[in-house]
Amino acid sequence: MSTSPNAAAKTSVRHPWLAVTAVGIATFSVVTTEMLPVGLLTPIADTLDTSTGTAGLMISLPALLAALFAPLVVIISGGMDRRKILCGLLGLLAIANIASALAPSMAWMLAARVLVGFCMGGIWAIAGGLASRLVPAHAIGLATSIIFGGVAAASVLGVPLGALIGDFAGWRWAFGVMALCSGLVLVLHLAVIPALPVASSATMRQFCEQLGKRKLQIGLLLTLLLVAGHFMAFTFVRPLLLSVSGFDTQWLSALLFFYGFAGIVGNFLAGIFAVRRTALSLIMISMGLLLAPVLFLTVGDSNLGGGMVLLAWGLAYGGVSVGLMTLMMKAAPQAVEIATALYVGVFNVGIAFGAWAGGQVVDGLGLPANLWLAAGFAAAALLLSFGISQAEQKMKTSGH
Repeated sequence: MSTSPNAAAKTSVRHPWLAVTAVGIATFSVVTTEMLPVGLLTPIADTLDTSTGTAGLMISLPALLAALFAPLVVIISGGMDRRKILCGLLGLLAIANIASALAPSMAWMLAARVLVGFCMGGIWAIAGGLASRLVPAHAIGLATSIIFGGVAAASVLGVPLGALIGDFAGWRWAFGVMALCSGLVLVLHLAVIPALPVASSATMRQFCEQLGKRKLQIGLLLTLLLVAGHFMAFTFVRPLLLSVSGFDTQWLSALLFFYGFAGIVGNFLAGIFAVRRTALSLIMISMGLLLAPVLFLTVGDSNLGGGMVLLAWGLAYGGVSVGLMTLMMKAAPQAVEIATALYVGVFNVGIAFGAWAGGQVVDGLGLPANLWLAAGFAAAALLLSFGISQAEQKMKTSGH
């Protein structure tokens, strides 16, 4: 693994692992804010008098903006101190959560979510390249895992956390709690993150060069298929559990927490396995995300069936972030920061497209049709993963 393309002075860090952990908590905070509406979709839609499909824009809009901003921030940030950028974005994230908590209408809510998208793109893009600035060279891999572990943990725990707070105190308090958390993370960054100046930033030419590489193109396509397929279905997991599996509302937060724990297990297993057998890990993940919607359609029409499928779903999706990021780093070992920015961009395009397309299908054709569409995307990802595996085998056979 290489360092980022940014030219940077040697950074003196008094507490390197505390700093790395702080960056990981920042990614956890921003992705939890991103995922928060998924577990609160129905009550927010009811309160703000809008349809479930329209409420799905709370997921797709910030994700789309994050996709646009992530590569841009790497290009335009130049010599700006990364610490100042992170702290500014965390302050803006707190403001966005406060605005969401106070939203009197869906238009207000979506405006607040625009700010969330801005923060998401910036924090993801900067955080991905900081490991080499904070720890010695031999520890960069572990530090990167911790930083992106915040993304993985938030992806699986953000929904149940929001649902739990929403069930006990209402959905507005869920955003209020995240505003407080963002503020506390900002204080932590001010205390433990050192100055992180850089001399230059990546150029558009470097981005174009990396985009021209076939391995990176395949990795980005796989990212789009897996993430879009997942969010087509998972954005509407609350109505899915209520209407298909027949759960009562009071069970939802517990179910989503179990889903989150299954996801953490999946992230841990994929993190161990993906380094050596990346393609096989992605095959298993793709197969899991294919089986989840199909099983919901076949055996998910009961409490037991729906609960078991949800656990399997969490286990499969938990490995997505670490599996795909490992693939990205192998595809562009000399340009990890650029690969990370492109990965973040496509990942969030997948979220935006998946949530939007899922909303359209749910409003027009219903939940079962949406599950079939999600399964189709996962099937395409599975075929592509098999292709990656075959390419790896050919390289090993040829001795490269």
